[in-house]
Amino acid sequence: MSRLITVLISLIPFLCWSQLDPSKKYSVNTIAFYNVENLFDTIDDPKTFDNDRTPNGRDKWTEDIYIKKSKNIAKVISEIGKDIVGTSPSIIGLCEVENKKVLVDLINNEKLKNIGYGIAHFDSPDERGIDVALLFNTNRFTPIFTKAYSLYLKRENGETDFTRDHLLVSGYLDNELIHFIVNHWPSRSGGRMRSEKGRILAGQLNKKIIDSILSTDSKAKIINMGDFNDNPADRSIKPILKTVSNKSKVKRNELFNPTEKLFKKGFGSYNYRGKWDMLDQFMISSELLKNSGHFFLKAGIFNEKYLINQDGKYEGYPFKSFAGGKFLGGYSDHFPIYMLLAKEL
Repeated sequence: MSRLITVLISLIPFLCWSQLDPSKKYSVNTIAFYNVENLFDTIDDPKTFDNDRTPNGRDKWTEDIYIKKSKNIAKVISEIGKDIVGTSPSIIGLCEVENKKVLVDLINNEKLKNIGYGIAHFDSPDERGIDVALLFNTNRFTPIFTKAYSLYLKRENGETDFTRDHLLVSGYLDNELIHFIVNHWPSRSGGRMRSEKGRILAGQLNKKIIDSILSTDSKAKIINMGDFNDNPADRSIKPILKTVSNKSKVKRNELFNPTEKLFKKGFGSYNYRGKWDMLDQFMISSELLKNSGHFFLKAGIFNEKYLINQDGKYEGYPFKSFAGGKFLGGYSDHFPIYMLLAKEL
């Protein structure tokens, strides 16, 4: 812990963390979220549409490719925030993971196996078989409650459209209770406006989960994270979840969205046809803005050079792992995002 504190204090002048007192000691945790772009195993699940990601499927998803993909994701996770705090993230929300097996394989990769990550995961009813999950450093976080909240949508023909669950994991991060919600909202398939209704319904479910926590504890510390498939000011997010981009103006019943400010500055986590979107976001309750227990320091996008296409048609885009039925050797079509929490010792 002492090395971590030394690194943090030495960076205060550079990062302008005015809310920290240089005469005091702090611990710090990195919280991350990463859409890992279809982390599938090679086994055909007869209950889902995963045929493309099998050895005989469209993508020729072999064991060698799967192992390389898993190693790539493990490398990224191991490095998020490490240059600042000296350690890998304490908490990582994930989406587009197929099942528990791929998560077990992931945390047993060489880059991660010595950290001691635990897994919170439920199989969702999503038709493609992709789920959300939470990885946590068992030396820093102890879960006490986990629950999956299902979202059922209706297609135009009246059939049920199955999608990803919302995952709630409550537990003690360095002995303080914090609630984590991991999201992967309905996609923009068919067009952003045409598909917006599904994300509005996801936003309403998300708000119910948050309100249920706050109804029990009005001072609850909540971190809402995920791939929302919408930008911070869109109708599914800002008016429903009551998000604010200026932390000095956040009221008790509102959420601070630090990624909205990044988006306003032109940054993004996903690029579509040359336009950056901030689909991956954090939203936190007002109690995390007070210098008591864990409190928010900063948020950022982890976009190291190796995660970026360096040439060709998609120069500057996230270096994805697959395109045109061919494995590219990349990582994901999304950049990870991260935030730092400090706590006075």
